Amino acid sequence: MKQTLIAFCAAAILPGPALSSVRHAAPDGVLIEHRYAIAAPPDEAWQALVHPELWWPEDHTWSGARANMRLAPAAGGCFCESWEGGSAEHARVVMAMDGKLLRLRGGFGPLQEMAVAAVLTVTLESKDGGTEAVVTYRISGDAAHKLDQLVSVVDQVIGQQFGAFAAHAGEMGRMAGK
Repeated sequence: MKQTLIAFCAAAILPGPALSSVRHAAPDGVLIEHRYAIAAPPDEAWQALVHPELWWPEDHTWSGARANMRLAPAAGGCFCESWEGGSAEHARVVMAMDGKLLRLRGGFGPLQEMAVAAVLTVTLESKDGGTEAVVTYRISGDAAHKLDQLVSVVDQVIGQQFGAFAAHAGEMGRMAGK
């Protein structure tokens, strides 16, 4: 946990994607949005999205290895991590529409122990021969959490995580086009 908290905070100094914004920030809730242009059609972007073991940043795992990540892209499915001697549920799938939408409920990293309600939605839409991916993360909790003071860190971490997805999906699209 300490390693993840350090990585979570360290990500605050890394640049996020060009198209990100904090839509709402208050002590009891935040809404973050990131947009990515991916050089692959939505079905290929989807295949990348549902395989976090290929793109999730290793410093944002509990085990230190993205190969331990799994996502079951169906309602009730687990976005989980398993390793020798441990396991973690990062989020639970609440909606999945192949090639279009993935919605997860769960607080990532240190948010997990804060007992916040958090929903992450990834939409994939065909645009200009590729995909526009929109990632929104809505977090609600007790005002004592002072979520508005964490929003810049969370924004940058989500940008790092899903920027890795967009880069991986784009690379898959480029390889498929060869």
